[in-house]
Amino acid sequence: MQTYWLTANLGTHMNLHEYTTLRVGIDAGVAWITLDNPPVNVLSGTLIRELHDVLGTLRDDRSVRVIVFSSANPEFFIAHVDIHILNEMDELQGIADRNPDANLFQGVGELLRHQPQVTIVKLAGKARAGGAEFVAAADMTFAARETSGIGQSEVLMGIVPGGGGTQYLRERVGRNRALELLLTGDLVDADTAVAYGWINRAVPAAELDAFVDGVAEKIAALSPQLIAAAKQLVPPADLTDGLRAENDAWAELVSGDLPPRLMTGALEHGAQTPAGERDLESVMRSVAAGL
Repeated sequence: MQTYWLTANLGTHMNLHEYTTLRVGIDAGVAWITLDNPPVNVLSGTLIRELHDVLGTLRDDRSVRVIVFSSANPEFFIAHVDIHILNEMDELQGIADRNPDANLFQGVGELLRHQPQVTIVKLAGKARAGGAEFVAAADMTFAARETSGIGQSEVLMGIVPGGGGTQYLRERVGRNRALELLLTGDLVDADTAVAYGWINRAVPAAELDAFVDGVAEKIAALSPQLIAAAKQLVPPADLTDGLRAENDAWAELVSGDLPPRLMTGALEHGAQTPAGERDLESVMRSVAAGL
């Protein structure tokens, strides 16, 4: 696949070649966006800003009909929201203000859910918490059977999801499974995620690239009118009330005493490093047991 890198003058937007956490290429109607925020692709303030910018820029580009997200790190798609991000909230307020019906973290998912292009996640590694919310917000997700995993793990940090996870899970998997995933915080494999309805399909890891390429290219070959009609006829649900309630619950919990202690302990025990993130659930349960 040949791609070209966007370098056009985007007015108030940054040039796409200037992103520090994204690599963006376009070919034959497909935008290929690679998330690249080492060491484990946490959803940092910079990544949030750049996702808002690239999605806003592509929104009005009628030559782009499909957006495919993948990761530069084969082990981690988006590990989770950066534990340090609460220190950046004042700097990120301008982005939060763009969507008065959603908080900063929900805003990323809501951009994805309402993007005019078809959005696809190619999930080769792990996606937890904010990463899992990103996956659920995209139109489609295809995952590597042997290597991928997904988990709504916020409960292990003493909070509930604050980026749309409660609402997206209920929409995707139903109330009973949503409660299971929310309250255990477990990482599930690709086959389980498919069986639950969380993602579209699991394919052998060696075939994932070719499979996603094929899906994206088939859709991009359709007329923009066909794609627009399909997305209008199968619209995202209006989750405004649920997102507001989720934000209130998250805000109350995150301001308590327990979450900072759990987050500090997580960092001390390897969170946001490759070694710690490979089995974050065990790390967090060990931290909680020691408090």
